[in-house]
Amino acid sequence: MKSDMLKRIASSVIALAMILALSTLAFGQGKKGAPAERSVTGVVTDATGAAVPGAVIQLKNMKTMQVRSFIAREKGDYYFHGLGTDVDYELKAQKDGHESPPHTLSSFDSHAEAVINLQLK
Repeated sequence: MKSDMLKRIASSVIALAMILALSTLAFGQGKKGAPAERSVTGVVTDATGAAVPGAVIQLKNMKTMQVRSFIAREKGDYYFHGLGTDVDYELKAQKDGHESPPHTLSSFDSHAEAVINLQLK
């Protein structure tokens, strides 16, 4: 009788362990189809709306405080890729003593490719 009871307990424990393992796999996958990375692009302009080639755009990871830089191309455009989807980023541009106000790319923004234009003041 004791062996039957031990067998039932053992099989119940094994079944529970299997259910926990499968539920961990099922719920640990995250959103299906959600991008693992994202990018941000935009154009830097001056107060008159003219493109500002050579402006330095800084992208700050607000979790790690790591800063990446990009020098605006001929038409004032810039591009950052490989950004985490669960991180807020702060962007700003500067050139010749002029700076844009900081803009935030929020982790709640679900766009795989966000567009943030920056204007120097």
